[in-house]
Amino acid sequence: MPVGPEDVGQNPGVRCVGLGSGDAGAVAISCRGQTGPQITMTPPGDDPVLLRIADVVGGELFVDEARFNGLLLRTIHRIDRIDQNRIRVVYRMEITGTGADEAGPQIGPGIIADWPETMASLAELALR
Repeated sequence: MPVGPEDVGQNPGVRCVGLGSGDAGAVAISCRGQTGPQITMTPPGDDPVLLRIADVVGGELFVDEARFNGLLLRTIHRIDRIDQNRIRVVYRMEITGTGADEAGPQIGPGIIADWPETMASLAELALR
């Protein structure tokens, strides 16, 4: 059942722990927000990163967004069922905003460096 971002934490089909546990590089994740649903992710050895939940479809999709220095980093996490025994996990990042053409190639590779491990974690979650 589709749910809006405001339903994160109130909808039994949306598990915040499940959403966060897909990130193999994250040390700590919380899923609370005073101004709406947010994920605070703390990568190993780094400062916390605040991610706003922009969209949720329970059991299928969630989109998080981070903003800094005029950029919007939008990550789409999606599970597509191919058939009864197979799924496809889609993990896509879009970088837009002022200077995205220059900044994207500089910061993108560092952001997605752990994605192979993250994809494996998400695939494992999807099979549960």
